[in-house]
Amino acid sequence: MASVFPILTFFAILAAALNAGLFFIFSVCIMAAFARLTPAEGAAAMNAINVVILNPWFATAFFGAAALSLALVVIGFLQGGAGGLMAVAGGLVFLVAVIGVTMVFNVPLNDALAAAPAGSAEQATLWQRYLDVWTPWNHVRTLGSLAAVGLFALAFRQGVPLG
Repeated sequence: MASVFPILTFFAILAAALNAGLFFIFSVCIMAAFARLTPAEGAAAMNAINVVILNPWFATAFFGAAALSLALVVIGFLQGGAGGLMAVAGGLVFLVAVIGVTMVFNVPLNDALAAAPAGSAEQATLWQRYLDVWTPWNHVRTLGSLAAVGLFALAFRQGVPLG
């Protein structure tokens, strides 16, 4: 198990970093740009992204990071020590702050936005709520992914003697 720990941790760093980058660009650029559009245009653009993002590349990065996080929670717990503790912490942070937040907050808002009649008053109201609620939760996902990267890096450093 000790020989697989650094390999899984390395790939978890990469996967969490990919997620951090994706969420970061939404937090600092995409949502601000969409907020400048009319509600119908912003909602249409976001709905288009929510359809296109469901592809094998995204699924691999998102669910792969979740699977690696879960594996590192178990392996880190069994391994113990500073590296194991960092792996457990990184895995839990990713699972709660990224996967949990996505499923509990972001996906339901995505589904509601997709269901709202295009160009309706309902959609306009929902779009403002979307910007006010979805975006801060995306910030949580960004910071959670970054925290997981840092914790996985510390776990990797503890698990692989350097020099």
